[in-house]
This record gives sequence, C-alpha cells and structure tokens, in this order.
Amino acid sequence: MKKNIVLFVLFVLPIVAYLFFASGVNSFISLPIITKNIPEVNTWKTLDNKSVALTNKITILGFTGSDVIKHKGNFFNLYEVIYDKYKDFKDFQVVMVLPDGTQKQVEELLKLDIQKLGTHKGWNFVFASPNEITTFYDKLQLVGKLDTSLATPNVFIIDKKRNLRGRKGEDQKGTPEYKEGYNTIFVSELYNKMMDDMKIIIYEYRAALKKNHNATKEL
Repeated sequence: MKKNIVLFVLFVLPIVAYLFFASGVNSFISLPIITKNIPEVNTWKTLDNKSVALTNKITILGFTGSDVIKHKGNFFNLYEVIYDKYKDFKDFQVVMVLPDGTQKQVEELLKLDIQKLGTHKGWNFVFASPNEITTFYDKLQLVGKLDTSLATPNVFIIDKKRNLRGRKGEDQKGTPEYKEGYNTIFVSELYNKMMDDMKIIIYEYRAALKKNHNATKEL
C-alpha cells in the first residue's frame, strides 16, 4: 500500500499537476485591469432599435468598421471558439460596434452566415456615428488603434463593472507581458489566451456569487 502511494506521488501526481497548469496558464489568478470604468454604449441602437448596456454584463467588445464582410472570418472564429462556449450564460454578451450605414451589411451577415452557425442570442451589433466611435475608442486608452474604416481585428474583455481586462505584468516564466485585446484572425490566440482569460473572469464571478450565497449555473 505504501509502495503504491509513493509511486503515485512520484509519477502520477506530477503529471496531473502538469496537465492542470498546462490547460490554463492563468488559472485562479485575477486578470489585471487595463482601463477602469469605460463609457457605456446604451445610447447606441441595435438593428431592432434597442439599447445594449455593458454594466452588469461580461462583454466581448469589438469594432467591426464599415466593411463588415471583410471581417466575416473573424466572426466565425470568435463564434466557434469563445461565443459558443459561453452563449448560455445569462450575464454574457458580445457587442460589436459599427458606423451608421452598415445596417444592411449586418442584416445580410446574420441572414446568410451567422445564423447557419446557430443561435446568436446575446450577440449584439450597435451603430453609432464615426465621431462617436472614435471618441469612445480613445477613452479605452489602448495602444492599438482603429484602422481607417473604424475597425480592429482585436476584441476586448469587459467585466461587469465596465473595466477592460487583460494581461499586464509578468507571465509565469517572468517575461513581461501586456495584452489588451485578442486577435480574432488567429484561432490559436483565441483558444490559447482568450479562452484562458475568460475562464478567470467566469471563475471570479462564480466565486463572488458563491461567497454571497447566490451561486447559479447561469452565472
């Protein structure tokens, strides 16, 4: 019996520990705040002329720009890697910001492409003037910039208090790391980094709910 325990400690336990940490680099570590208290978007309207709020929601925020079809592949990557995993959480949403005049393009995208993937409940497209978008983006205080069409392939994690979260400091190897957004062009980045960071945000809120005796399956 003692021999089996010793063998387990020496050989099996290290493998289990390795797999645990390899599956999530930042597991159980708080995700740093990049920008505090970013502005609301609830004055902008969706295709259904409704407003969307960031407050009290875990939000994936993106900027699609005026050429919607150009970014179609990015939508698919984000949908399949991130959105599809969290779409059933009550307090999770995706918000894509676009300039006025792109409504028809979005309608076609939804009808011909995204709906084929499945539900897009909690996936919102909101429209604003170019000046409003530029002003809003500047308040995020990011290193990356929008292109001339008001787009970026990056998406951003916004917590329930409207803080933009990311990576800032050193990774586990002690290497300086800064990540304010996640490039939707690369599935590997969404899967290896954004998925890991989303797990941290979800864990934070589940822990808070449990602490307040309000834990639910829906977050």
